Amino acid sequence: MITNKWMTLPAALLVAAAVTACQASPGEPAAVQPQPPPARTSPPSGTGEKPADVQTAPSPSVPSASKPPQAEAPPAQEPQPAAKTYRMNPKTYDIVPIDPDKHPKKVVLLTFDDGPKDMEMNKAMLDTLDKHKAKAIFFLNGYRIKQKPDIVKLLHDRGQTIGNHSWDHIDLKKENKEKVDQQLADVQKAVEELIGKAPSFFRPPHGSGSDLVRAKAKEENMLYMTWSNGSKDWEMSTKNHSSDQVAANVMEQLHAGSNILMHELPWTVEALDKLLTQLEEKGYGFVDPDAIELTDTASSTPTAKAP
Repeated sequence: MITNKWMTLPAALLVAAAVTACQASPGEPAAVQPQPPPARTSPPSGTGEKPADVQTAPSPSVPSASKPPQAEAPPAQEPQPAAKTYRMNPKTYDIVPIDPDKHPKKVVLLTFDDGPKDMEMNKAMLDTLDKHKAKAIFFLNGYRIKQKPDIVKLLHDRGQTIGNHSWDHIDLKKENKEKVDQQLADVQKAVEELIGKAPSFFRPPHGSGSDLVRAKAKEENMLYMTWSNGSKDWEMSTKNHSSDQVAANVMEQLHAGSNILMHELPWTVEALDKLLTQLEEKGYGFVDPDAIELTDTASSTPTAKAP
């Protein structure tokens, strides 16, 4: 190789390397040249600046395989109580509309005392009430509630109202405060344990009460009532009874707002469909006990006699 005397040593070395590469064998691959490092994306060191955070390109949105978030369900609302459209006249125990211009006066309240006794009789009464789309208050005794809890549950499940008729069906007017408290409170507890709520209506046995009885009923949040139309079904016996007479007794006393007293008795069960049909034919409706205002402003306790 010829070198010029003016060529510096580094230049000569470069020329030699080039000549060597040209003489390489055709089958040998050329030496792989290292790739330059990627361009810096941050300022060079020594400038006092911090490197910028590397921002990555956003990934395209991909639908999630999971279910879309559901809107929050509104909180469960407590069932609203029925509108109170009727009240009880505390002197006569009739049921009257709160607003006579909006609700009819020709109504009756159906009530049955002294149960529960017999499942088949109660089922028959319930079927008849359902047939006429009627509701009633079943005033029950505590000792019978204890014996027949399944009937109490049935009455409630079929949409009827449970009332308190004392525990032992005794004349409460003759009893002291301790006994009165026990007779009412024990029934409240027994019914609430069975159906989840205590009675809102109280009827004293024999229609015989006192200021003590009325005060205890109010303390237990119950409306105290007797009746204003008696079927007199309690005066009949197994040897002397007539379903026609039961219906006739009620119809003879019928007036707007009649609070009708009946009992769980075979002849009353037999009379019920006929009686409700006759009431409807006279243009009377049946008050739902849930629509009765639970306010009692009476200052005295009228007394009616019945078993």
